[in-house]
Amino acid sequence: MDREWNDSQPIYRQLRDRVVAMILDGVLKEGDPLPSVRNVAAEYRVNPLTVLKGYQQLVDEGLVETRRGLGMFINAGARSLLLRANGRSFLVKNGPGSKRPFSGSD
Repeated sequence: MDREWNDSQPIYRQLRDRVVAMILDGVLKEGDPLPSVRNVAAEYRVNPLTVLKGYQQLVDEGLVETRRGLGMFINAGARSLLLRANGRSFLVKNGPGSKRPFSGSD
């Protein structure tokens, strides 16, 4: 993961987005553990509560599960769920009725 943060978005959201990108890229696979909150907080020099908030978003979205005493793990089907969601958002932005006309350069 990149160690730089930008000011346009909260850090917890950027952290969540980075984990999502790692799932989509196949870096994190179904059943893989997420790095511990403490390790991520120390490595990226952020508050552990910030990391936890980013991870909690992933849990709320059904991408990650918490296993008591073991940590957080990528759920089965997380990648396909993300791909479906990304496809839907593309269709909403570019589908029938969108204000943006189609051009061959898209």
